Amino acid sequence: MTVTTTAPAEAAAVPRVRPYENYVYAYPHKTAYRPLPARPALRELWRGEDKSALSLYLHIPFCEVRCGFCNLFTRIGAPDGLAGRYLDALDRQAAAVREALDFEGEDGNGNGGDAPVRFANAAFGGGTPTFLTADELTRLCDIAERRMGADLRAVPLSVETSPATATADRLAVLAERGATRLSIGVQSFVDAEARAAVRPQHRADVEAALGRIREARIPVLNIDLIYGIDGQTPATWRTSLDAALAWEPEELYLYPLYVRPLTGLARRTAHTDTEWDRQRLDLYRRGRDHLLGRGYEQVSMRMFRKAGAAPQGPDDHACQTDGMIGLGCGARSYTSALHYSFDYAVDMGEVRRIIDDYTATDGAGFRRAPIGREVDGDEARRRHLLQSLLQARGMPLADYRGRFGTDPYADFPAELAAFAARGWLEGAGTDGGAGGGAHHGSDGGTEDGQLRLTAEGLAHSDALGPELFSPSVRAAMAAYDPK
Repeated sequence: MTVTTTAPAEAAAVPRVRPYENYVYAYPHKTAYRPLPARPALRELWRGEDKSALSLYLHIPFCEVRCGFCNLFTRIGAPDGLAGRYLDALDRQAAAVREALDFEGEDGNGNGGDAPVRFANAAFGGGTPTFLTADELTRLCDIAERRMGADLRAVPLSVETSPATATADRLAVLAERGATRLSIGVQSFVDAEARAAVRPQHRADVEAALGRIREARIPVLNIDLIYGIDGQTPATWRTSLDAALAWEPEELYLYPLYVRPLTGLARRTAHTDTEWDRQRLDLYRRGRDHLLGRGYEQVSMRMFRKAGAAPQGPDDHACQTDGMIGLGCGARSYTSALHYSFDYAVDMGEVRRIIDDYTATDGAGFRRAPIGREVDGDEARRRHLLQSLLQARGMPLADYRGRFGTDPYADFPAELAAFAARGWLEGAGTDGGAGGGAHHGSDGGTEDGQLRLTAEGLAHSDALGPELFSPSVRAAMAAYDPK
């Protein structure tokens, strides 16, 4: 990626923003979802939708421990046969959802006149999917294949795991059923830092798990690391980076530590000072430069891919436009007009209640969408720009114009002008209406027609993303009562 390293002169007058406002991986944010009074039927939501390149996500809400930084929808353990009851409910939900996808509309053409249902990729997340036993993982794969119709051996299949649950028998099931990517949350190879993050593990156990993953010959290994942990230094951060690189992972994710409400770390300490921001930015830059120097390419602020490693997903799949089917009580589903899910919580008591409600739901109860948020034209534009811009390759201006018939500089003049003034945006300038900054090509973007972040823009992705949230989404998020 070509980068602009010198910020425009106007940047000196731009108010400073905190670099770590909100981790944005989907939009609208889940805390903006609300109960849907009409509880629309899934078959009506999916009628007329393009179902030719769907993503399939199966959520397992169980972990052996809960890390101090974790605000994901998950609980510790699955006592008294809960995992089996959960898979029973997942099977009922899958049957109801597939029925809705296959529903023939009044025109009698099937699928509302669309192409047949096809899944372009699949993922098992959580929680920790490999908390399930090998037999339970086999059943999970059967639900994806036999109920939903996803050919797991023909599409990319990504699965999340942990050092304690990456056992040989579980990995053998996943390898045999077509898993192409294993993502393991290591966070730190330094035992003292793992303890500081309330993540009880030992480096020897982590290394043993990585050895088993490599022995399983699953094509892509991803290792997650976290920077900003109490007591972490540039030297210990380098120790974790080099320990991960010793396994030559095809992918590495570098996450800044966040302290969220109702998490273990939130009860211990509060990080709000600018010094912590500076520490995380420094560690991010050190990690980025180290990986770039070791032959990795930056895909986003967090993601780095080894040069030559195959990307996970078909070239024709686009997260900005293609639909998502989420199964499980912590999963979300996306149509072009509505994003929907079940209830969300972090508090352990609330999580247990939601899981119990989910396992007691019958087939009819899974035929409607209980909670969600509508995505109108403005929100669709914001989502497309946000999810494209946060990727290092940027956004082809022609794609945006072709989809919406408008120009991003006209749709978001204030936001793009602010990004350019801070030195975050490459090629935004006068002709496209984005305000001052570097010059751009005649199409209003960079020379190659891409709207792209600079290196500093990528570093501030967690500040840039939230600035593209709509006022209504911001208001809903502000009014959300954490539970």
